[in-house]
This record gives sequence, C-alpha cells and structure tokens, in this order.
Amino acid sequence: MQVSKRGTSLQASPPPAGGSLNGWVPTDNEFAWGLPGKTPPFEEGFDPLGFTNLVSLGDLKRYREAEVTHGRVAMLASLGFIVAERYHPLFGLEGAELLSIDALTVVRKVLPFFFEILVVTIASAELNRALWGWATPSLDTATTGDMLKDNYYPGDIGFDPLGLKPKDADEFEYMEAKELNNGRLAMIGISGMVAQELVERKPILSSVFETYYGSGSS
Repeated sequence: MQVSKRGTSLQASPPPAGGSLNGWVPTDNEFAWGLPGKTPPFEEGFDPLGFTNLVSLGDLKRYREAEVTHGRVAMLASLGFIVAERYHPLFGLEGAELLSIDALTVVRKVLPFFFEILVVTIASAELNRALWGWATPSLDTATTGDMLKDNYYPGDIGFDPLGLKPKDADEFEYMEAKELNNGRLAMIGISGMVAQELVERKPILSSVFETYYGSGSS
C-alpha cells in the first residue's frame, strides 16, 4: 500500500519483471502516472477537472484502455461514415443515395440477419481483448480496481500485422500520443457528423460542398 500525492491510499500494481511496459514505468508524481499523451500546448497534461488526481493506477489504466479503444472505433467510424455515403457496393445498394445514419436500417431490410453477424463479430473481438489484457474477475480486482493484467499495456492487444509498433520506447510514446490525439479528434468528429446528418438529413460531403461552393455542386 502506498500513499499518493493525490491524497488517497492506493494499491498500485508493480511493473512487470522487465521493469516497464513499452518503456512506461508507472510514476505517481507524474501526470496520469506517466502514461503517454502529454502533447503541446499541454506539456504538463490537460485535466482541468482533476480526474487523474482522484484515481488509482489500476483505474487509470482502465480509463486509458477505454479511451484508446473508443478512439480506434471512432477513427474507423469517421472514415466509414464518409465513404459509405458515396460508395456502398454491397447488399445490392450500389449507386443508391444513402445517409450513413440510415445505413444499418437499410442493410437490415436487405439482409435480415446482418445484425446477428455483426454482434457475433464484435463479441469475438471483445472476447479476445478481454482474454488478452483483463485479469480474471475476483473480489481483489473489484476492490483494488486492478482489472487489467499487471503486464498489459492499455490498448496493446498484440494486433500489429504490418509491424508498425516501434521497439524504441521514445518512438512508441510519440506514436501513442499521435494515436490518442487522432482518436480524441475522431470521437468529437463522429459525434458531430451524426448530429449534422440527423438535423440536416443530407450527406456530410454534400453539406460541405453546398456551404463552400454553392448549391450547384454535389
């Protein structure tokens, strides 16, 4: 048990046998326990409401896991949202004018069991992530908040088919910060795109062209 600068008693999981996770060693006197993500103009970290001062290491790792995962989903969603408005060759919908917010409803009419396939696919991916990085549930994990394995770095699920993950700790921190920033932007972006289509009932790119080039463009 240790006493944190945050003013609470925290049970912090020790680093793995190698001493670090992708070059990261949890440090209580640094912002967010020293996790990557501090970028200009917030070199000391951005947390105006002080959430990171109130949580244990285990909780913070879980929050970062959630942030990275949601950021990745949002990046894929942002790209797919725009592409699907102009290009959707599957399910006999090629050439049809389609709003991305209506896409799943339309696909369900064409392929009634599409959602079942989607649920099984997502559940399989989530099960693999849980088995890879999450500790076996127990009373201890529930009370300490250490729900992730000690040797698991949040978001590093071992999926790197192109070998892009840097081996150098500094390069990994730099890439991690870029992924976080792009993921954060994507989460805001996809929320805005969904809201815009719900309000205007027009494709995103059509709205952009009309705004900047007049209603004659499409």
